Amino acid sequence: MDNIYQIDNLDRDILHALMANARTPYAELAKKFEVSPGTIHVRVEKMKQAGIITGTRVDISEKQLGFDVCCFIGIILKSAKDYHTALDKLDKLDEVVEVYYTTGQYSIFTKVMCKSIEALQDVLINKIQTIDEIQSTETLISLQNPIVRTIKP
Repeated sequence: MDNIYQIDNLDRDILHALMANARTPYAELAKKFEVSPGTIHVRVEKMKQAGIITGTRVDISEKQLGFDVCCFIGIILKSAKDYHTALDKLDKLDEVVEVYYTTGQYSIFTKVMCKSIEALQDVLINKIQTIDEIQSTETLISLQNPIVRTIKP
């Protein structure tokens, strides 16, 4: 059985601080948590090796880049065996930013970002609905995204 890395309060504090600002220097974290910078470094490296910390990222504003339309598209496949082929085709579409393999009514649930309703219509008609493995789709347009967060360790 795989050993699961058990985080303690210091690990949790480090994660919370890095989630708030991933660019916080280790020396600053060390001072805040009253430990050495080496301790912070070792803890972060252990959490990386355990797969708890999987990377850092830059958050961007889609709206500032002109992507004003966010929608979710539920996809029903013609057959369960079509999943991998459909996934490969969806992965080639820049507008598709997230894909989930789900239970329930839809086989696949996607998040799509477009610059306009006209652009969304083009993506639906000329890209997504032309994928042979897709039987049907249902599109839900997001009006706002009032809560965005990651899981708290």
